[in-house]
Amino acid sequence: MEAHEVVEETLARVSASEGVWISTFTAAQLHERVNEIDPALPLAGVTFAVKDNIDVAGLPTTAACPGFAYRPERNAPVVQRLLDAGAIVVGKTNLDQFATGLTGARSPYDSPESVFGGGLISGGSSSGSAVAVANKTVAFSLGTDTAGSGRVPAALNGIVGIKPTRGLLSTLGVVPACRSLDCVSIFAPDLDLAGRVLRATRGRVETDPWSREGNRPLIAAPKVAVPESLDFFGDAGQEKAFARFTGDLTVDIGPLLEAGDLLYRGPWVAERLADLGEFLADRPDAFLPITKQILETGYGFSAADAFRAQHRLQELKRQADRIWQQADVLVLPTIGTTYTHAEIAEDPVGRNLNLGRYTQFANLLDMAAVTVPNGFTADGRPASLTLFGPAFSDETLMLYARSLPVDDSMAGSHSRTAPRSPASAARDTRRPVPRTSPPAAAGGTSG
Repeated sequence: MEAHEVVEETLARVSASEGVWISTFTAAQLHERVNEIDPALPLAGVTFAVKDNIDVAGLPTTAACPGFAYRPERNAPVVQRLLDAGAIVVGKTNLDQFATGLTGARSPYDSPESVFGGGLISGGSSSGSAVAVANKTVAFSLGTDTAGSGRVPAALNGIVGIKPTRGLLSTLGVVPACRSLDCVSIFAPDLDLAGRVLRATRGRVETDPWSREGNRPLIAAPKVAVPESLDFFGDAGQEKAFARFTGDLTVDIGPLLEAGDLLYRGPWVAERLADLGEFLADRPDAFLPITKQILETGYGFSAADAFRAQHRLQELKRQADRIWQQADVLVLPTIGTTYTHAEIAEDPVGRNLNLGRYTQFANLLDMAAVTVPNGFTADGRPASLTLFGPAFSDETLMLYARSLPVDDSMAGSHSRTAPRSPASAARDTRRPVPRTSPPAAAGGTSG
């Protein structure tokens, strides 16, 4: 399809999307961009979306909070690198307010559903970015990932999610959630495009103090570990889906889960106040009640609490590193269960915690992660795998993800490197079925 036709089709899809977009460039602006692109560039004419906590010059940055909105003078470096590679940014996508949540249901700009329908949540906080890719409005998108926001939405929409090593993609020009943990993430329909985007955006930015670069040897045939035990929160379908995957050995992931609990229940909640505390004090009315409630829990931690948690985290890092003495890749279910919007409304904090159970430790423990689809459960809900490795193992994870076989034994399953299209999903009679009594839990904060 000719590039100008792509623009028109993209804008038509934007208009038909509910709760996905916060702002977009005009048709005239996008056509002008097409005319300026050198067709020899590596991403020439490829459309993308940007989560609305990442700066794009010419559009407001809202972080899903209208009272916070500002107009950046320049693009975030990660956006600029994509533009320099010839890609076309269409606009800004919806998110859980201030990237606080994993549900996609915490925004004043409405809440998008998963592309699989049935009231299923899209996942957060990068909800709009994931749906914009899964429904084929854009070719790829940028999100952020502090506790799982680049992986949970990928799992719930049947696409690929890349959470790079911390600092591999610059977070300059990103509204901070937890500044020491934030990552820019990538959503794509397949690993090939995700890899192209990763190559275009990675690399040190000298003006970004959190930016870094590193390399690990590429491992073509990695040794793969799976956990000794898992909690699927009573979801037999997700348990069965994950059981179809087998590794070379089993490991104890207890230290990982404890580290994740430090993020959700510990003083890293207070790190959010380092950047948002002044705005919260001045404009408490600008926040959604659930966002305000979560941020205010940060006031309950002391400096001593923060140091105690850091000391414990260092101990857990040492324990977690033992996994990499035995294996090169750890594979977990991305999420242990799925929820509808109605189920999230019944217990917004507890069920948010469940969604982050197998994602929230990654940045605290300095891991890279790649999320890929893993077919469907018997009741039509999407299943997913996440591959973890130590910092700077990104290329090994991508290579191993490409090697995973496609298993057609599960009804509705699709290629892990070429997820089923939204069009075929729409024709499918399987739809997520709300459970009548999903399990509950306590706690939960980040996105």
